[in-house]
Amino acid sequence: MSVDHAETSTTEGARAHARAQEELARAATGLAAPTVPAAATTSAPSGVPADDVVWADLVPGGGYAHRVLAPGTALRLTDVEGDACASVVLYNADMPWERLNVADTGKVQWQVYPGTGYVLLSDQGRVLATLVHDGSGRHDTLYGTSTRARNEQRYGDGELQGPSPAGRELLAAAAAKNGLGRRDLPPCLSLFQGIRVDVDGRPGWLGSAGAGASVTLRTELPVIVLIANTAHPMDPRPAYTSSALDIVAWRDRTTGPADAQWSASPEARRAYENTVDYRTSRGLR
Repeated sequence: MSVDHAETSTTEGARAHARAQEELARAATGLAAPTVPAAATTSAPSGVPADDVVWADLVPGGGYAHRVLAPGTALRLTDVEGDACASVVLYNADMPWERLNVADTGKVQWQVYPGTGYVLLSDQGRVLATLVHDGSGRHDTLYGTSTRARNEQRYGDGELQGPSPAGRELLAAAAAKNGLGRRDLPPCLSLFQGIRVDVDGRPGWLGSAGAGASVTLRTELPVIVLIANTAHPMDPRPAYTSSALDIVAWRDRTTGPADAQWSASPEARRAYENTVDYRTSRGLR
């Protein structure tokens, strides 16, 4: 859009122009900025007090989000229209060199296909988050997110501000806002777009479970959450396809010995015990 420099030659004109850009952006995407205060959101689950909501956002396709969350925070992600793909990376907010390790997450649990009760492990054998509800069943721990080079090859562009932004570019932007760089980005977990590998080792594309599918994670440590909402790298559709992702987080609790997830397997129990030991030594609840 061209800008009439006469309109921005004064402080008043520049202010009016800047404020108009926000309205134009909202009209173009049909989406608003993150809800501030989060308590004002209309997307919180029934029964969750408004004052307990700590994050509410609606991320368009090709967008990203990030937040630091306390232990015991529930984080619900919803595939609004059926074509979201949330590439998720988690870090220990107190020691960000401790981060999600999707290889260990699958190996330790003897399972690469996430579902309810799945624990997301760090490279220190601690639980960063627990998947407490899975209403999708279409996820991927194997193939990561898209890259700029790959998107340029497939769609003609992969830049952050382009028409088909790559997941790694989006995650790098989110990381930078938390003092992290590209070298700090590990392989991610992808939610809402599924892959299954057949007996011959060939990946099969499952796509999504449809509009309205949601997953809820529960944080077990203070975490930095990075989310890129972008087309999955294995998506066979010729057009870049990515739709809105709804995010709501609220104060909940951490997982304890009375929860089914704690004793679901010996491996999970040890990981939770390591996590509680860490929280206790640092004075965290």
